[in-house]
Amino acid sequence: MRAMDETLGRMSETIADNADHQNLDRQKDRPSVARGDEVHNDERGRPTRSGAGASLVTSPFASVASDLWGTTALAGLFVAGVIGGFTILNMNGAGPAGYLLVGGLAAVGVLSLLALLSGRWGAGRANKARVSAIAADALESLPDPCFVTDRRGVVLFANQAYRHLGLDANDRAMPLERLLAGQPGVDEKLYQLAQSARLGLSDEEELRFVPPAGGGRERVFKAAVQPLGGPTAKVGASIWLLRDMTTERLAAAQAKVGRDKYLAYLDDAPFGFFSANESGEIVYANRTFARLLGRLADEMVEARVKLGDLAASALTPFVQGAADDGGSETIDVDLLGPDGPIAVRIVQNFSLGSGSGSAEAGTSRSIVLPREEEDDTEAHLRDAEMRFARFFNNAPIGVATLNRDGIVGSANGAFVTMVGGTPDAGSRFADLVAEEDRKTLIGALEEAISTGSSQGPIDLKLKQKNAEGAEKTAQLFASYSDAHGGQPSIIAYLIDTSDQKSLEMQFAQSQKMQAVGQLAGGVAHDFNNLLTAIIGFCDLLLARHQAGDPSFADVMQIKQNANRAANLVRQLLAFSRRQTLRPKVLNLTDELAELSNLLSRLLGETVELKITHERDLGLVKVDQNQLEQVVINLAVNARDAMEDGGLLTIRTANVSETDARALDHALMPAAEYVLIEVSDTGCGIPKEHLGKIFEPFFTTKDVSKGTGLGLSTVYGIVKQTGGYIFAFSTVGKGTTFRIYLPRHFETAEEAARKAAPEEATQAADLTGNGTILLVEDEDAVRTFAVRALQTRGYEVLEAESGDVALELVDSHEGTIDLVVSDVVMPNMDGPTMVKQLQEKRPGTKIIFISGYAEDAFAKSLDPSVDFRFLPKPFSLKQLAAAVKDAMG
Repeated sequence: MRAMDETLGRMSETIADNADHQNLDRQKDRPSVARGDEVHNDERGRPTRSGAGASLVTSPFASVASDLWGTTALAGLFVAGVIGGFTILNMNGAGPAGYLLVGGLAAVGVLSLLALLSGRWGAGRANKARVSAIAADALESLPDPCFVTDRRGVVLFANQAYRHLGLDANDRAMPLERLLAGQPGVDEKLYQLAQSARLGLSDEEELRFVPPAGGGRERVFKAAVQPLGGPTAKVGASIWLLRDMTTERLAAAQAKVGRDKYLAYLDDAPFGFFSANESGEIVYANRTFARLLGRLADEMVEARVKLGDLAASALTPFVQGAADDGGSETIDVDLLGPDGPIAVRIVQNFSLGSGSGSAEAGTSRSIVLPREEEDDTEAHLRDAEMRFARFFNNAPIGVATLNRDGIVGSANGAFVTMVGGTPDAGSRFADLVAEEDRKTLIGALEEAISTGSSQGPIDLKLKQKNAEGAEKTAQLFASYSDAHGGQPSIIAYLIDTSDQKSLEMQFAQSQKMQAVGQLAGGVAHDFNNLLTAIIGFCDLLLARHQAGDPSFADVMQIKQNANRAANLVRQLLAFSRRQTLRPKVLNLTDELAELSNLLSRLLGETVELKITHERDLGLVKVDQNQLEQVVINLAVNARDAMEDGGLLTIRTANVSETDARALDHALMPAAEYVLIEVSDTGCGIPKEHLGKIFEPFFTTKDVSKGTGLGLSTVYGIVKQTGGYIFAFSTVGKGTTFRIYLPRHFETAEEAARKAAPEEATQAADLTGNGTILLVEDEDAVRTFAVRALQTRGYEVLEAESGDVALELVDSHEGTIDLVVSDVVMPNMDGPTMVKQLQEKRPGTKIIFISGYAEDAFAKSLDPSVDFRFLPKPFSLKQLAAAVKDAMG
């Protein structure tokens, strides 16, 4: 195609030079233009040259004028002579005869000049016609179709080869677009070529078409278009050249058919054949070789299978060696077949060599033939050796041989992975173990050598850490052996127990947290009974002592401190997961946006708050107040860790079941979660403290700066909600808490309920009437509750236990409108008592009161039992409101 471009260029320049025919004749006689001259266009679009040489204008008129410079100079001299003659005659006073003589000579000179100019102009026109004829003959004689079009696409000239492709009804040459109109697959390419011609650009396309006068046979042409005069010309015409590529394309197709036939023969040859590059990758394999290995040939090539994956011995160095020297060799190898090793002989392996300069340099070609069976004994030994090597290297436990000094001789892959890297020759096994366990290890090895016995299991900490920086642990079993050349040695078996130890620690921590939680829950329950009585009697006192009473302030102080104690107890219940939750469906994006202002005030000016959310964040079903408590506690904890200021980042994201499984948290099942991540840039938490941060009352702060219940509260709320929390920290860099809450998928009923407008609540009258049975084993709580209900107008029957309450029900002849009962009581608990009471008086309304959460007992009740729940501690107003609501 490069030759075509050069031909087009020469043709276009020849035709363009027709317009400048005078230059062709004068270039020999005039100095050549300097190589550094530049080509420009004048204001009328004519090309000119400027630079070190003289200006050269290439229009026809300018060319003729420049060619007649000698004639012009002669005319000037003639005029000057005539004027001079007249001047001399005038000065000498010559007569009329003198003037007549000079005038006659002037007339003769003028006529001579006119004749000379006429001859020069005629010669220029004749020369132009001669050059045009030469250019036309050159194009006409081309064997390839060629034609010239103007800017509008009109054919100005077409050679005989192009006219043979087809003419219009008037036997005139047509533009290529019209000639090939209706031909399939050429319209877009023809449009592109025509567009390039109109813009004065060069372009080329390959066209497949049936010439209208071509006998109906499809032909392939390489069509090229180029503006006349080169890319800088503005002649407005373009020359088109069509090179017939049909024969070349047919030859290429036939060559491909031959190559495919050769490969087909090779694929089904009775011997295996493969070709590999210098990297040992298979670049071709016939089907015979692929079947031998139980593979597919195409898959082997696409996957770039390496020779090292095919042979049990070192086949790759053999092939690479042949590639280096270009020779041929023979090698016996055992290929790894689907049913075991396959004995083959590579009888020829040759290469072009990496220095041959060939495109295929460095590629080997190998013929593979079956190898004759060896002696049965030798073959069995080789098979046994291979089986043992496979067993040894693929064993899931670490195996190594040690000499009597504890030096590692050989080791399998599992052993190397556990100790972290390949042990160097002469490495001591003891150096691969943590320093505190080396003495134990050395003693066990010496005992095995001296007594010839087996030792273990021995728990060891390895020197190598895992990817997360945690310590790795293993169990060692050591047995004596003298099979190594008669020298005593030890076979060491190493079992990785890192995951087992981690699970044991997590389980122990979980059990510890559960035990502490039960203790905290029991303490909180007892405190709630006491606080209920304190708060209740304060309410009774406040009912009698108004704001102006001297005792009012003292009573308020008692109640306020009791409420503070109640908040502390609630944190204990949160940790023990026994508090009452009121979950509802929430969008964390909206909740954190509402909470951001409060967080900014809590953090102060030195700590920057950054909150980011994933798009389309999933919903969660949690207690809104408790969720806010979790975020606030973590934010305050982060603020205290950044005394000099820093950045607090809260991030939310969806976690798919696949992502959760990839996290590999042993205690967190794979499911869909919504992540809340709280990260700070504070001082970090030391490793020895990280496992204790969720324990109640554990704190590293000063006594005046915290109770040690912040993170334990967070832990309890998250666990009671069904979520999981994990802490990660680096001393000096900061701490990150990741909370995984179960993702909630909203039902249609929940969506409708959320969309319904909330009814405005009005202050209710808390007085009423009716008979209430109050069952409470704590005297102080029962006394307060009885007095509170009586002051609101109710008749109250009181009982200190469940069995007493049932006796009271049997003896009471009137109706009992409502039962208010504690849950945990001696002899008979509240749910058992209510179950029997419903049998006696079905439909009785129930309110349970308890210091524990509602979930702790609700599961043991009959689902048909309708009850309300009032958590302790409660105030007089809360008790009255609950009773009023239950009574309806």
